[in-house]
Amino acid sequence: MATVKEYSVEEKLVSLIKLQKIDSKLDEIQILKGELPMEVSDLEDEITGLNSRKTRIEEEINGITEFIEGKKNAMKESEALVKKYEKQSDNVKNNREFEAITKEMEMQQLEIKLCEKHIRDANEELADKVKALEVAKKQIAVKEGVLNHKKGELEKIIVDTEKEEKHFRKISDTARHEIDERLLYSYDRIRKSYRNGLAVVPVERDACGGCFNSIPPQRQSEIRLHKKIIVCENCGRILADGDLNDSVEVK
Repeated sequence: MATVKEYSVEEKLVSLIKLQKIDSKLDEIQILKGELPMEVSDLEDEITGLNSRKTRIEEEINGITEFIEGKKNAMKESEALVKKYEKQSDNVKNNREFEAITKEMEMQQLEIKLCEKHIRDANEELADKVKALEVAKKQIAVKEGVLNHKKGELEKIIVDTEKEEKHFRKISDTARHEIDERLLYSYDRIRKSYRNGLAVVPVERDACGGCFNSIPPQRQSEIRLHKKIIVCENCGRILADGDLNDSVEVK
C-alpha cells in the first residue's frame, strides 16, 4: 500500500508562501491589463447594440420608402382614373351618368390629396430616420475607433506578458497540488476576501503584513517556531515569519 507523505508545518508554510508569491505575480500581470479586458468587452457589447439599432433604423427606412412608393403608385392610378373619367364625361347621355362620373372623379382627387399628405408625412419621418441613422453610424465609428485602440493596448500587454503568465500558471498548478486540500480551501477563501489577493503575509516590524495590526511578542515567537499554522487575529490572514518568507523565491 502506497504511503502518503506527511508534510511538516514548516513545509506547509513554505508551500503556502510559494503559492502566494506565484499568485501575486499573476495578480501583477492582471493589474498591468487593468480594466482593459472589461472595457473591451463593454465596448463590444455597446457596438453590438448600436449595430442592432442601425439595422432597425435601416429596416424602418426601407419600410417608409416602400410606403412612399406605394402611395406614389396609388396617386398615378388615381390620376389615370381621373383622366379616364374626364373623357367619359364628354360622352355622358344623362345627368345620372354625369353625377356618377363626377362623384368618382372627386373621390379619386381626394385620394390623390390623401396620398400627397401621406407622402409628405412619410418624407418628414424618413428625414428623421436618416438623421438617426447618421448619428448611429457616427457613434459606431467612434466606438470602433476606441475599441481598436483598447484592443491594441490589451494585445500588446498580452504579447509582452503571455510567456510569463503561462510560466506562473503552470507552476501555480504544481504548487497547488503540493498543498493539503483543506488548507488550500482556506487559502483561496482568504484570498478572495481581499482586493490585493494576499492570504499569506509575513510579520513585518512586529505587525501583520496584511492589515498592519500589532502582533504580541509571544505570538511572534510561536510563528517563528513553525509548530502550527497561525492566522492574524484581526484580518484572518495566514502569518509567516519574515525570514521564512524571504527564503522562498519564485523565478
